[in-house]
Amino acid sequence: MQEQPVIIIGAGPSGLATAASLNLHSIPYIILEREDCFASLWKKYAYDRLHLHLHKQFCQLPHLPFPHSYPRFISKQHFVSYLDDYVSHFKITPLYCRCVELAVFDEITKEWIVKVRNLGSGEVEEFRGRFLVVASGEATDPYTPEIEGLKSFPGDVLHSTQFKNGKAFGDKNVLVVGSGNSGMEIAMDLANHGAKTSIVVRSPVHILSREMVYLGLNLLKYIPLNMVDWLMVMLSKLVYRELSKYGLSRPKEGPFFMKVAYGKYPVLDVGTYSKMKSREIQVLPAISSVKGNEVVFENAESHAFDTIVFCTGFKRSTHIWLKGDDYLLNDDGIPKPSFPNHWKGKNGLYCVGLSRRGLYGAGFDARNIADDIKSLLK
Repeated sequence: MQEQPVIIIGAGPSGLATAASLNLHSIPYIILEREDCFASLWKKYAYDRLHLHLHKQFCQLPHLPFPHSYPRFISKQHFVSYLDDYVSHFKITPLYCRCVELAVFDEITKEWIVKVRNLGSGEVEEFRGRFLVVASGEATDPYTPEIEGLKSFPGDVLHSTQFKNGKAFGDKNVLVVGSGNSGMEIAMDLANHGAKTSIVVRSPVHILSREMVYLGLNLLKYIPLNMVDWLMVMLSKLVYRELSKYGLSRPKEGPFFMKVAYGKYPVLDVGTYSKMKSREIQVLPAISSVKGNEVVFENAESHAFDTIVFCTGFKRSTHIWLKGDDYLLNDDGIPKPSFPNHWKGKNGLYCVGLSRRGLYGAGFDARNIADDIKSLLK
């Protein structure tokens, strides 16, 4: 059994930001990570061409800015290098291969008891701390929806976490399922490598440029969200015109409202839309079923594919191992309290990076949590 004032679960950017913020207050902590490295989503499970979609000023972690030499929109490789420097600078040493099986608050000792499986030895280890920080992130467990007949598909079925680049898919018929930023960018990468690419777009989407989003984020400091949303939609219509020609439609609610209310990000166009216009990427409706290599769509059309790439996001598993919390997190692992009071629970429980506000939101949470713990330890 090991004991420290603070136990952090997760060594992604959110956990690292919390650790750095605690370090600055000289508050001891343990950081537990189920993978064999920190920031595993970035190091092991991200596609090669991935860039941070927001300007770098909105993506740096607390207390250490990006190097001035970094471009405005940072590549996966640059971001991983920055995280390496971040961990080294703040002397963060996670315990790896620790899969949390239970976290429960002890009413007698007023401590959190965390039991983890050491994936190396197979043994169960116990940690105790006055404070528990859930930093396991929004992207925890890859999610692939159940589709009738999918098991009959003879080709490769991948999740976006297994996709690196389109080099191996030249001349193949590839279906991308999911029209978020990952799906759109993976579809473009496939088309760039010569794949016959189609993408399933089930729901209306906002398509914005990076420059539009940068403008919008800055305007949000000064004018109401609904006004910023109105401007974003007007700019999108001016630049991208009528989406319905290409099988797309715009939502009735604004892009920033949808991001805050539902965690649904606007699509930041990096070239995919022009390939849809030129029909290099075919837009298809929702899947009805799969029959062998034939995929049947809701419009009753069917097409044959060699590979299906699911860009359908993630589920969180917090509800499986976190016991006794009926205040902070819902069953999907998202905070129940509204922003900006979403990060603090009861009995010393906190969450970081779950506010659907990206890396900027994770930094906001981490600083608040460290400051709050410092005030309680006085």
